[in-house]
Amino acid sequence: MSKLGVTLSFLLWFSIIGLVAQEGVKLGIQGGLPFNDFNSEVGEVVGVDVGYMKALGEVVDIGVMAGFLNGFPEKYERENPLVDFPHVQFVPLAGSVRIWPSDSFSFGGDLGYAFGINSGNEGGLYYRPIVGYLLGPKTEINLSHTNIKLENRDWTTVTLGILYTFMPRN
Repeated sequence: MSKLGVTLSFLLWFSIIGLVAQEGVKLGIQGGLPFNDFNSEVGEVVGVDVGYMKALGEVVDIGVMAGFLNGFPEKYERENPLVDFPHVQFVPLAGSVRIWPSDSFSFGGDLGYAFGINSGNEGGLYYRPIVGYLLGPKTEINLSHTNIKLENRDWTTVTLGILYTFMPRN
């Protein structure tokens, strides 16, 4: 998909969220570490998420989510020359589900597609299992594992995040 197509998809996604943003609009940030295939190329990972969740009752929420992930390149010497790795960047678009077994604890996940936006990155299938704990009526801390299935490798990270809800869950 071209960068213009990604940009138009992203703008459409935010427009849809804005139209239905009457309940459960969420904004989050996350930071973490890469594992496996990108461990030697990426040092730290940061991301932002925006989404909309709708309660299907007392226990289950469903919704949509969009975000931006950036992997900061490692810089170290291999033998003599300094190796400059590129930033690794994705724009994930996904459906979300959360299960609330108690008033303050949730688990669930996101499933969708992450568009690669740096050079040579086509993106791939995106999934992110997540566990969250409410610190208050509008603030959640969460731990997640992100995986993006690329053509020849997997983007795998573990992140710690904080999520703010503009309209709290009842």
